[in-house]
Amino acid sequence: MRKKLYMMLAVPMCASLILSACTKDQAAPAAGTTTAPKESATASNVTPVGQFPVVKDKITLKVAIRGSSLVEDMKTNGYTKWLENKTNVHVDWTILDEKSYQEQLNLLLAGGNLPDVLMNLDVSPEQQMIYGEQGTFVSFTDLIEKYGDNTKKIFAEMPEAKSAVTAPGNKIYTLPYINDCFHCSLDYKMYVYKPWLDKLGLKEPTTLDEFYNMLKAFKEKDPNGNGKADEIALIGGTAKGVSKSDIDVFLMNSFIYDDGNKRMIVNNGKVDVAYNKPEWKEGLKYLNKLYKDGLLDRQSFTIDKEGLKKIAENPDIAIGGAIPAHSPSDITIVEGKSGRWLEYQPIAPLKGPNGVQKTTWLAYDKIANGKGQFIMTNANKNPEATMRWADAMYTFEASLYSNFGVEGSAWEKAKPGDLGRDGNPASYRLLIPYGRVQNENWAQYGLNYRTDKDYYAGQAVLKLPDKEKMYYDITKKNYDPYKPKIDEIIPPLFFSPADSQQLAELDKTINDYVKTSIARFVTGDLDIEKEWTNYVATLDKMNLKKYLEIYQKALDGKNVKK
Repeated sequence: MRKKLYMMLAVPMCASLILSACTKDQAAPAAGTTTAPKESATASNVTPVGQFPVVKDKITLKVAIRGSSLVEDMKTNGYTKWLENKTNVHVDWTILDEKSYQEQLNLLLAGGNLPDVLMNLDVSPEQQMIYGEQGTFVSFTDLIEKYGDNTKKIFAEMPEAKSAVTAPGNKIYTLPYINDCFHCSLDYKMYVYKPWLDKLGLKEPTTLDEFYNMLKAFKEKDPNGNGKADEIALIGGTAKGVSKSDIDVFLMNSFIYDDGNKRMIVNNGKVDVAYNKPEWKEGLKYLNKLYKDGLLDRQSFTIDKEGLKKIAENPDIAIGGAIPAHSPSDITIVEGKSGRWLEYQPIAPLKGPNGVQKTTWLAYDKIANGKGQFIMTNANKNPEATMRWADAMYTFEASLYSNFGVEGSAWEKAKPGDLGRDGNPASYRLLIPYGRVQNENWAQYGLNYRTDKDYYAGQAVLKLPDKEKMYYDITKKNYDPYKPKIDEIIPPLFFSPADSQQLAELDKTINDYVKTSIARFVTGDLDIEKEWTNYVATLDKMNLKKYLEIYQKALDGKNVKK
């Protein structure tokens, strides 16, 4: 029976949303207690680096992890058993709710009865700083140097991973989670129903004007041939957090860079935002024109991903023309009977009136944007063994077990002649597709080092169409040429506790206002010409200047550290 942590009381949230105010009255620990001692009392139980198991006598670690609807039971799971056999480390699991895990994490941190490890709980850099300085979280810096061979290799191969998890003072409170998925990094795509283009004799649009004309043809020329005006030319979607179907992102990148989240940019080392610029205004005017002309569906600011999928998979006859999404799996049933997952194809970014043609690049998503996926608490009595256990998860074999399952059942080694998605010799064969409810793998939880070369491109192509190869090829062709430079993107940053408290309030106030204003300008609830000046002035009153100063200070500190 899995042990679950249930919320028994409401947690009063602090204004900072990161519990800093809730814990600020706690006494600070003595200097030096945030880093594990040179050698703990249990260090003698740890075997030499490179040898397995990692401990001579079996130990038990208490681990709190986010639950997954795709995993039946972490205790009896195939990967759990394999990892325990390999390392001699048993796990006593505390499973947090898949949706409310962050609230439950707050309870754990406030209650003081901590597990040894917090895993896959998206602990923010702000929380890492606060609880690290208090001594609640233990720095891995010295442990990596002595026990983390695989971790050091990752830092050498991917320096940005080390940078993302290194807090001021050279403290590393979380080990990195690496998912170097190429097509996922260029995630804001526009999918167009290609059979309609073919029927109407249209080429894929390359400019905003051509895109408008395509939508108009979809709306007015009955491309599904049923004699009804039931075609939805363009529709976006929304979500509680970040949505890859937000209607503004793909199209706004024809005017000014839109990162799909906080709409921040870096110009020559200076932090700025896109949403108060004249180019942003022009982008909103274009979206408003689509809306007024009936080409952008009115549900675009209310419908969720499941609703979009119902439109794209409408029974018997297609009704959706263009839909922004991460991949076909967001809006269609991959390998489903309708075949729509192959018929919706992503078009390249469109050239805007001033020649702007960009795509959103989630350059740091591959390292979870610095969020804590493996954190050790001061309750842990086996820091050296914990480091060895965690480091073992970074091997390629462990990644295959963690994400797919048991060798011979879920995957097997590649056979002579097998080619991967990049045309080079494959590393492995996948026998059972990912995404089903099962008890062989952790459904991408734990620590991972999934590189594009070995993990994604290294999978043998056993049949065509191969969806991952299709995603890779179209992303390489249509999106990779239009990504911005890396120094134009805000990297993961650490903020001081004082700045974190102020930033949390400013961040929510400003970004909620921007998101609401996008919807109101696009739908005409706010007149773009009459209300733009007031909109910009309201952002200034919300202290946008201070907001940018806090980010600039953190970015400057990171650049100095380099």
